[in-house]
Amino acid sequence: MTIRIGIMGYGNLGRGIENAIHDNPDMQLQAVFTRRNPDNVKIRTAGVPVVEAKDIEKWTDKIDVLVLAGGSATDLPKQTPRYAEMFNVIDTFDTHANIPQHFAEVDEAARANGKAAMISVGWDPGLFSLARLFGNCILPNGSDYTFWGKGVSQGHSDAIRRIKGVKNAKQYTCPVESAITAVRNGENPVLTTRQKHTRECYVVLEEGADAAYVENQIKTMPNYFDEYDTTVHFISEEEFNRNHQGLAHGGFVFRSGTTGVNGEHNHVMEFNLKLDSNPEFTAHVVLAYARAVARLAAEKNFGCKTVFDIAPAYLSPLSGEELRKKML
Repeated sequence: MTIRIGIMGYGNLGRGIENAIHDNPDMQLQAVFTRRNPDNVKIRTAGVPVVEAKDIEKWTDKIDVLVLAGGSATDLPKQTPRYAEMFNVIDTFDTHANIPQHFAEVDEAARANGKAAMISVGWDPGLFSLARLFGNCILPNGSDYTFWGKGVSQGHSDAIRRIKGVKNAKQYTCPVESAITAVRNGENPVLTTRQKHTRECYVVLEEGADAAYVENQIKTMPNYFDEYDTTVHFISEEEFNRNHQGLAHGGFVFRSGTTGVNGEHNHVMEFNLKLDSNPEFTAHVVLAYARAVARLAAEKNFGCKTVFDIAPAYLSPLSGEELRKKML
């Protein structure tokens, strides 16, 4: 079975999805959809068309899974429910506080139209979510800790770029090392959001933009910056291009807990990632779950799902027999 993939949006993640398809022989790129002029969008894969987003309805019978590669701030809340009416879809929605609402809207659209959908796929939410679930199930008496970075947050950087007066921006999430050490040592510290991370923002302003306005918009942005100690650096475009082109990221998930009649035994579960390219790694996670979406659709298992709902075997191109022989 060849899974026909469509990509909506061709930014960092969209390009990562295209590249990742080349690593998955059971997948084929059918089309890239863009809100820009298609003549100005050059993709890597020869022979694959770039199509205006407004013409996407013509492709409903040519795509098995549509990957939505837009941003969580303004794109995905509108796009995913809309396209779930026409396609089996998958997105990387990462505004944690709004996931329940987003899920409900996508689920309603997908069920009403006989489509399979997944939201919030990537490494957090996504793989880190699974690590938290496993930790809570295995160590019910314990505490969760999640640290991100140091690295570029694509979603947060995108949110800054949406602010009036911002020409370009990168946001780095930085874990507080003393907090990680305390958790890893099994000290079970009680940590506030501010005690776990800081945020560093590097911003290039449009000519004539109000720096004070932009800084205030960043630092007070709900769900993104308002709960963190945030530093905003205004820099030149030359400095930005010279020093802030990488997309490295990563992080840690811990579950620290106790077992025994009197809680006398301490345990620490740790899952960590060190990523040279956030979008490329995220793209590979997305395509593994796109394989699951295609299988759900074939089984007529419609509606919205998250990583919690997917059996691991659905991610692999191998058969159950092969998995049991090679990996169990």
